[in-house]
Amino acid sequence: MAERGASRCYAPRVHRPKPPKLLHPGRREAFPDPRQADDEGLVAVGGDLAPWRLMAAYGRGIFPWYNGGVPPLWWSPDPRTVLEPRDLHISRSLRRVLRRKVFQVTRDRAFSEVIGACAAERSEGTWILPEMLEAYEELFALGHAHSFEVWASGELVGGLYGVAVGKAFAAESMFHRVTNASKVGLAVCVTSLANAGLELFDVQFLTDHLASLGAREISREQYLDRLQNAQSGDLDWATLPLRDEF
Repeated sequence: MAERGASRCYAPRVHRPKPPKLLHPGRREAFPDPRQADDEGLVAVGGDLAPWRLMAAYGRGIFPWYNGGVPPLWWSPDPRTVLEPRDLHISRSLRRVLRRKVFQVTRDRAFSEVIGACAAERSEGTWILPEMLEAYEELFALGHAHSFEVWASGELVGGLYGVAVGKAFAAESMFHRVTNASKVGLAVCVTSLANAGLELFDVQFLTDHLASLGAREISREQYLDRLQNAQSGDLDWATLPLRDEF
């Protein structure tokens, strides 16, 4: 209690991040509040990639990202990168490609091929490990994960995949084998989902490529609030039409 007549002095609130939680394989454990993580966002270590755990993570704004030889690492970074449909930048040249229908885009027709192409070894290696391939294919079979495929002359030349949580979509990775293929896939994905009522399109980290397409960073706090609101309803993936006019 302060002395009568004395001015009260309040120390500023300081965010003291909590260390990551240790998870155990096969055990149903709740993820900690990602708001309590540091800016890098390591929320938890360990556990497994069971469907229930993955969906619990995505529902809290957490995703797995790690290299082979270590336990799963679960992240919720601050800031977080999103792509607002209204900010999607389609260049004049890309718009011409879209209007000429050089590519054909489908949805959920070749999920295994898309995630396999995203996981293909690159010079810098890949974080999409064999156990992640298996886990996300299981999520696809359960209707939680989705892919957008880009075709040219009947050949798969690009695409992306991600996880749906209510009216939010967490895009995980994309690939291309010919110029503009991944950009076409992303443009069709974002605009199609927006027309269906999408409220949040998550791309996790900002890269030069994503920035050129209109992605921007928001605070983790903003992201988590929007993610919570986006889970008040669901997109109808069964009847979701693809937008192919630009």
